[in-house]
Amino acid sequence: MKRPRIKAPRGATFMQWMVITNMASSPDSAESGGVGTAGGIGGLRPALGAAEAVLAVAQARLSEAVKRSGEAGMEAHQYAAHGLAWMATLIEALRQTAAWAETLAADGRSGELEELIAQAVFGEYLGQIAGGIPVSQGEIVRPADLGLSPQDLAPLDAPEVRALMSDGSSIAVRRRIAELVREGGFGDWGLSDVTHDLVREQFHRFSDERIAPEANAWHRDNALIPNEVLDEMAALGVFGLTIPEEFGGLDMGRGALCIVTEELARGYLGVGSLPTRTEIAAELIRNSGTDDQKARFLPPIAAGEIIPTASFTEPNTGSDLGALTTRAVRDGESYRVTGQKTWVTHGARSDLMTLLVRTDADEPGWRGLSMLLAVKPRGTAADPFPAPGMSGSEIEVLGYRGMREYEVSFDGFAVEARNLLGGREGDGFKQLMQTFETARIQTAARANGVAQNALELALAYARDRKQFGRAIAEFDRIAGRIGWMAAEIMASRQLAFFAARQKDQGRRCDREAGMAKLLAARVAWSAADAAVQIHGGNGYALEFPVSRLLVDARILNIFEGAAEIQAHVIARALIDVRN
Repeated sequence: MKRPRIKAPRGATFMQWMVITNMASSPDSAESGGVGTAGGIGGLRPALGAAEAVLAVAQARLSEAVKRSGEAGMEAHQYAAHGLAWMATLIEALRQTAAWAETLAADGRSGELEELIAQAVFGEYLGQIAGGIPVSQGEIVRPADLGLSPQDLAPLDAPEVRALMSDGSSIAVRRRIAELVREGGFGDWGLSDVTHDLVREQFHRFSDERIAPEANAWHRDNALIPNEVLDEMAALGVFGLTIPEEFGGLDMGRGALCIVTEELARGYLGVGSLPTRTEIAAELIRNSGTDDQKARFLPPIAAGEIIPTASFTEPNTGSDLGALTTRAVRDGESYRVTGQKTWVTHGARSDLMTLLVRTDADEPGWRGLSMLLAVKPRGTAADPFPAPGMSGSEIEVLGYRGMREYEVSFDGFAVEARNLLGGREGDGFKQLMQTFETARIQTAARANGVAQNALELALAYARDRKQFGRAIAEFDRIAGRIGWMAAEIMASRQLAFFAARQKDQGRRCDREAGMAKLLAARVAWSAADAAVQIHGGNGYALEFPVSRLLVDARILNIFEGAAEIQAHVIARALIDVRN
């Protein structure tokens, strides 16, 4: 029996939802049947064990090769290392999909749709591990690239594994998934906390009613997300989800943040990205700030009164933060900042910059870096950067709009010395590293939201569009794509939830966060591309929202660490070469 969905009254505020305890509900029932494969849910674990055995061999082979290469190390085997990272990511997705399916089954919440999703994910990913993993368009890592021989793949020859690979993700299975999602619903998310159900429903509705109807106009006009929308989000608690209650937040953890981020991004990537800006600043201050900094900054951030932005990247450094050159020189009770930053999201309308600078010119690399909490006046359309010593220009972009991107120059810009994060110079890089895990988990959630939006738009169009006397949703090629989109998005979502749980439990999760982002970005691009194709010529028309999703999805493989960076981080963790 499925766990009943609890619905709160329309118009209830976030906090009212949290105190509703006596809610009427009626249990749903789910019938299992239709398309299936040998073993069912019980066949997932043996198949997972086989994949893990193959990974262990590939991992050992790469580790030996890296050691033999000495100082060249990972760089000498980059292609294999990144292929290994992708294999491990797919296997972690299988592990979390199996755990999701088993939990639902144990709780009596698993129906035909959930079972088919699980077997489809296993069938496809096992097939990729055995035959070739697409790490990008035009790049497929084969087992031989990882030093694996046919004998090393022997665990995948077990009957239950072969059954999943041959039938688990067949067109019949994908068609049936498409039929089931056409009837309504995309599968049980597996949320075990009733509060998380409430959060999801609240923001699902907010996204449908306040974001999605306006998103395409905001995108086409390159308009800033309206202040009234930001105010509504603040009232719903979006900006204080992970901030402790003593500082005015809700202290609900990254799991809730993941849910909220996905639902908001399902409406519009720009809106779904607003919590990321806030979370980066809040986590920096929460983890490393002085008591005074926490007291001054965390309450207004939680209330949405301060809009933060991250200012780390420089035009010539990209991901190599240790090479940045923006200087901050102590001048009495202030630092004077000189240099240039780029890709500053929401730079003009922000009130606070988390600004990574070099405070020790004689200390090379990351050791000379510090983080400043740079307060600035909020800009206007006529005067985007009114602060003395600061100027900037907008970077026009294909998608990911609503906040705008800027290149910002500093010429003696003043930051109060008391706003040196933690009160000590030289800790900036280490402080920043602590935020990357959450930022990447959130990016995975954003990507899953974009992918879900693509699925919903594709499904709606395929149901309505008639060709040759019937809805195009009935054709194999269309139904197959819709079915696979639904399955892979669920697997990606479970991987993001897993990384969020690891973070909430205080565990190091750079590998898991990287995996979640790596897979989700690929899933978002694949789903957006499939949705455009399903729309045909209309998918290329600006008036159709699906055209926006294609350019929004493309950035997800780049920001918060490009896919290549994510794969490198994962590979280093797999062979225990940590930063």
